[in-house]
Amino acid sequence: MRKQNILKGSIILMISAVVAKGFGALFKIPLTNLLGGVGMSYFSCAYSLFLPVYALTVTGLSSAVARMTAQSAALGMYGNIRRIRSTALLMFTAVGAVGSAAVYLLAYPFSLLSTGGAEAVPALMMIAPAVLFGCITAVERGYYEGMSNMYPTALSQAVEGAVKVGAGLWLCGFVNSHGSAIMAHFPSVTDIRALSAAAGILGVSLSSLGALLFFAVPALLCRRPKGGEAHMQSRREIARELALTALPVGVSSVVTNLTSLVDMWTMIACISHFGCGRAVPATVAEQDIPNFVYGSFAGIALTVFNLVPSVTNMLGKGALPSVTAAWSSRDRSALEAGTSQALVTAAAIAVPSAFGLGVLAPEVLRLLFPLQSDEAEICISALRLLMVGMVCLCLSFPVFSLLQAVGKPSAPLKVMLMGTAVKLAGNLALVPLLGADGAAISTSVCYAAILAAALVVYVRVTGAFLPVAALLKILYAGAMCGGGAYLADGICRRSGTSNAVTLAASVGAGAALYFVSLGLLSVKHKNAAVRIQM
Repeated sequence: MRKQNILKGSIILMISAVVAKGFGALFKIPLTNLLGGVGMSYFSCAYSLFLPVYALTVTGLSSAVARMTAQSAALGMYGNIRRIRSTALLMFTAVGAVGSAAVYLLAYPFSLLSTGGAEAVPALMMIAPAVLFGCITAVERGYYEGMSNMYPTALSQAVEGAVKVGAGLWLCGFVNSHGSAIMAHFPSVTDIRALSAAAGILGVSLSSLGALLFFAVPALLCRRPKGGEAHMQSRREIARELALTALPVGVSSVVTNLTSLVDMWTMIACISHFGCGRAVPATVAEQDIPNFVYGSFAGIALTVFNLVPSVTNMLGKGALPSVTAAWSSRDRSALEAGTSQALVTAAAIAVPSAFGLGVLAPEVLRLLFPLQSDEAEICISALRLLMVGMVCLCLSFPVFSLLQAVGKPSAPLKVMLMGTAVKLAGNLALVPLLGADGAAISTSVCYAAILAAALVVYVRVTGAFLPVAALLKILYAGAMCGGGAYLADGICRRSGTSNAVTLAASVGAGAALYFVSLGLLSVKHKNAAVRIQM
């Protein structure tokens, strides 16, 4: 079994996340161009129900299996590891089946509650099997991650992304090009965009199945550890520990995904009653405005917003086995090294990305969504307002994994509940005044509050050093990145260059200034930690 240290494991997972997110962009961006704002509202409605159920049943599972596996591996209890794996597979196959059934059965009432009609029902039904496939896949990923082998997780994510792009876009395009013939088989559906969204969602379910089937490969190629220890945990003990570890993380993720439900319900309702706070294209029918604005925000602004956090999320997964071992053995230096490495690496990715996207939001959206210029136009300011929240979310993911590693899996739940309350209050206050921009502001405030609270809890539990000086230097270098991109953008605009050339030159100038600034500042986070007393 090939093992990796925290840095190598994190790099493997980050590269896989970049690849997976690249596939995600290749899927979501053309899909948005195919469906438009209203069609994306049906797609986003399906995701809004799927994500909380998926989060509750799947999200905490791989981390729980990884943590228990890492603990047993540190003690050489390889027989116990095999029992953990088999018990988790039996337990969460049943949980996944229940979750899939729940999504399927709730499809019609949830669609009525969310959109006022049944247009989202086909999409909701098509995504239901992904919960079952995701549960089984999460057990396999957690097993290999706990053994400090990140390659199976990375490769399975790549397979998942490739299947999603191929199947999802082909199915959606097929429905669009054969609309009349397909509509004849669904007399209760009046909008072809509803069936197109369902076809795209079916690609998501097929991609989950592809990721699951991939694990037949490492099962054949990787040698399973052997051990004959006399004492092993009972299956009841393992199931209880899995539930106690995974459930708080899963509930925390449910709360995280409640922000998407908050957006859907509050944006559609508030815009229906108060308007969207800004003009919309004249081609959009009045009754479609709430779905158009929400679908544009969820399908465009939030799609771009989520690109970077999905990468930094892997830092926490890579750090979890090492930090768990350091905490169990009371190795303070290893604990602080893991903490610093996860936070600084996340910031080094998130900060320049936020400055760059904020400055170049018009160029990025026009390049990514050329067929949906109306939807992209109303998301420019919203995307800029989301950038503070993006940085905070990127840093929050590793902190949540670190809290789980030190035996505080319920802490993220409390933090996220507080953040959701902030998000709800912000949407109710700001969406009636500012529309999508109000939802963006409340999102940034929500994630800033979450990050601050999570860091306070982690420092109180561990007494760890936070790399404040290194983070401030990265912030300064990120500002230089944004400044370089802004200057290059202005020069290119005055020269009359194309959008693609302007974007490429601005990104290059910003990246160059960022790395030069980092080099001059000599960011060395190991020597830049500052003690934070709580």
